[in-house]
Amino acid sequence: MRLAVNIDHIATLRNARGEQEPDPVAAALLAEQYGAAGIVCHLREDRRHIKDNDLARLRQAVTTKLDLEMAMTTELQQIALKTRPELITLVPEKREELTTEGGFDIARHFAVLVEFLKPFKPAGIEVSLFIEPEKNAINLAAEAGADIVELHTGLYALKQGDERALELSRIREAAAYARGLGLRVVAGHGLDYHNITPFREIPDIEEVSIGHAIIARAVITGLGEAVKEMLRIIK
Repeated sequence: MRLAVNIDHIATLRNARGEQEPDPVAAALLAEQYGAAGIVCHLREDRRHIKDNDLARLRQAVTTKLDLEMAMTTELQQIALKTRPELITLVPEKREELTTEGGFDIARHFAVLVEFLKPFKPAGIEVSLFIEPEKNAINLAAEAGADIVELHTGLYALKQGDERALELSRIREAAAYARGLGLRVVAGHGLDYHNITPFREIPDIEEVSIGHAIIARAVITGLGEAVKEMLRIIK
């Protein structure tokens, strides 16, 4: 299983002082140095953490894979087509939320989504949809032309005991179903150094995307050690 590291909250920390440090690009390069298979950043409409200049610099610096998380807006579509990350991940976005709260509602936006995605493949940009681990959402993702589905693990992260086991089973079944449709499968949201362990036993999930837990650990241990520790667990 591979690890993609989300560096948004390096930018959050920098923005708290409105200065230049810590630099999310430096964090991305360090994460790559210590084994990350990709770098994730979310250019939100309100630019609360990653800024446009950060994205441009990340595109120049990242040598593994740059995954641009984004809302389905014309502005972000044009930025993505200009920047040309290896991958975009469409996520729902609400200005009042602290972090993404759930999967993309494909059924509600399907017709618009299909048109929105058309320019990306000719541009050589793969498309991932951040969705709930549900068969209907997976079917629609495949129909819309996605290459990858990222299964939302936030509910799993919030549960305990039997309820967590049930949610894990739902994720496992969804991953197998998506792979059966020819989609690649990744997972993310709320994963940390404790709840990640069972994902090693889900072969249909090829990559996990983790940000907050790694950045929080890095404040104590340093980013390189935080990335290495997570890789030790998932491998």
